[in-house]
Formats: sequence, C-alpha cells, structure tokens
Amino acid sequence: MNSYEFSAFASFTLAIILLFIGKAVIGRIEVLRRYSIPEPVIGGFLCAAVVGVAYFVFDFKITFKLEVRDWLLLYFFAAIGLRADIRTLISGGKPLATLLVLASVFIILQNITGIGVAAALGMDPKAGLMVGSISLTGGVGTALAWAPTFVESLGISNALELGVAANSVGLISACVIGGPIARYLITRHKIIPSGDKQLDIGVKHDKQFTTVVDSYGILWAWLWLHVAIIIGYYLDKALAAGGIQLPLFVSCLIGAILIGNARNLILKKDEAYPGARLGIALISDISLGMFLTMALMGLKLWELQGVMFFITVALAFQILLSILFTIFIVFRLMGNDYESSVISAGFGGITLGSTATAIVNMSAVAKQHGAAHRAFIIVPLVCGFFIDLVNAVIINFFVGL
Repeated sequence: MNSYEFSAFASFTLAIILLFIGKAVIGRIEVLRRYSIPEPVIGGFLCAAVVGVAYFVFDFKITFKLEVRDWLLLYFFAAIGLRADIRTLISGGKPLATLLVLASVFIILQNITGIGVAAALGMDPKAGLMVGSISLTGGVGTALAWAPTFVESLGISNALELGVAANSVGLISACVIGGPIARYLITRHKIIPSGDKQLDIGVKHDKQFTTVVDSYGILWAWLWLHVAIIIGYYLDKALAAGGIQLPLFVSCLIGAILIGNARNLILKKDEAYPGARLGIALISDISLGMFLTMALMGLKLWELQGVMFFITVALAFQILLSILFTIFIVFRLMGNDYESSVISAGFGGITLGSTATAIVNMSAVAKQHGAAHRAFIIVPLVCGFFIDLVNAVIINFFVGL
C-alpha cells in the first residue's frame, strides 16, 4: 500500500480550507443552520470520507501531522476563562453538581448498555466496556490507557480497535445530535432564547459589528490568551507535583478565570484597547473551529474494519440512550430554560465525544440564539475534570466484577 503524510504546516493549511468549505455549505443550506450543525463537522468529515475512499478503493493511505491541534484547544479554553465572570461561576455551583451527578449516572447506564450488547452478540461482556464510558465519555486517551489491561488481563485481544473505533463513531455522532436536540427543546417548550450577543466563543451568525477591531486590539487579546496559557501551564505543573493530574486545558481554563477576573478588578474597565474583548471571541472561535476540523479530518475510518457490526449495534443503542437521557432527564433537571437547552446540546459531547465536541455544539447554538454564560463554565469543568475522576472509579468497578 502506498502512503502519504501531510506535514504539520500542510495539515493546518488544509484545515483552514476545510473550515471555509464547512462555512460555505452551512451558509447555503438553511436546514443545517436551523439545526445548529457545527461548521467544522462538514469540512472535517468530508476530508475523513475522502481519505477513507482513498484507503479502501485506491489502496492509498493518507495521514496528517496534527500537533497544532492541541494548542488550539488551549486557546479556546483560555478564552472561555478570560470572559467568565466569577459571579456567574459561583452561581453555577448547584447546576455544576447536578450535571456531574447526571453524567455519573449516565456513565453507569452507558457501561450497562455496552455490556448488554456484547453479551447479546455472544462476545465477552466486558468487551462492551470498551464501547461504553472508556471510549465515549473517557475519549481516545482513556481507551488507549485501558486497552493493555483488557488485552493482558481479560484476554480481549481487539480491545484497542474497539475503543478507537467506538470513539471515532461517537465523536461524529456527538457533533450531529447536539444542535437538533437544542432546537427540539427550544421549539417544543417554547423557550425564549437569551438573545445575548456577548458570546463566550465567537459571534452570532447575524452579528453586525459596531465595535472597531484594530490590530492592537487583536494583539492585546492575543497577549492575554498567552498569559492565561502560561499561568495554566505552571498551575498544571504545580498540581502534578502535588499528585493531581488534570488535562492541561482545564488548568488553562482555571488560570484564565483567575487572571481574567483579577484584571477586571484592577483595570476597572473592559479592555485597554477597543475591540479586545471581541478579539478574544474571534480568536477563540477560529481556534475551536480549527481544532474540531483537524480532529475529524484525522479520523482513520479503516480502523472500523473487523468490528463494524458490533460497533454499529452498540453505538446505535448508546446514541439513542444519550438522546433520550438528555431530552427527558438532563434538560428538565438542569432547569427547563434556555441555559439547560444549551447544556443539553453539549451533553452528547460529554457522553459520546469530547470536551471540544460539547463546546462546539454549544457554540453553534449560542451563535444562533444567544449566549449562555453559565453553561460555558459548568460544562467544561464537568467534562474536563470531575467526570474523568468519576469515570475512573466506575470503570474500575465494572472491570472488577
């Protein structure tokens, strides 16, 4: 088989083109906008499909160097933190705890579903854990970490393939279901959107700029983002030295919240340069879109070979479970309001995809209907930090059965 690997620079350039393609498609197809389908999904999945065709039809393997992707993740979480008001964070205490409990309950249901499907198809029931919270809530990193245990201790030789394949399908599914869920809830319950144009990420689709964004305003925004990331980096090191392991983007989020609110107290005004706040929103919007585009274009669809039937059946049940749980439980217990509809859009990202997927789904809804500030604080904290700790405990319990 012939192969070609795009360099990091070429991969980043292609991601820009794909994001433009996604934006153009969304701009021309009203139904995609109506259901808040994220722009990166279109271009990213199109690339993954082309790469898959090249592999299966033309026996040609295309891969990408995607190191830049991880830096983009830090940018948009730092941006969320810089724009977060500490009063909003404090008011989010009870909803945060509620969402954590709901996500924890869902992890248990997710693993029971995976085990049940595996047993029904005549497989080792514990193989179902690899298409449960290990790969879906936990993500590909958790799947990679647990695969050796399943192979060596449980004798499930294709554990890694199951985990990676389930994560790939879950990631795509999470991107697709978030917007339609939010629209259904908003329409079904006649919810009045916030209409708040001060978005945590990006700007509204129909936003008419009244603030001038000059080069120094963008540079000022960029400086604060870098300061937040630097503080987050050293905070991460300090926590690691104390035995606390967090994803780096969570440390950057926390660091940005601290310095963002301290900056507001000291400066006593919005920004030193006009348009810097909007500059942060624009930089973070680009970073978020590029991150998800690169995540999707890097999917290796050929890794689904050999496990396709099991993955299809298992993920069909997992996706249905996520949709029903979100609509009938998460939305109601989170408040039956606009904020809870935005959180519901992100819940599929928590349970099927990744933190980035949750945020991009929520951003797509917010761009159409208005900001939901509390949602953009509690969802990253739940799915970026707390849920990983809960997931580890629950996985250990099921593995030990």
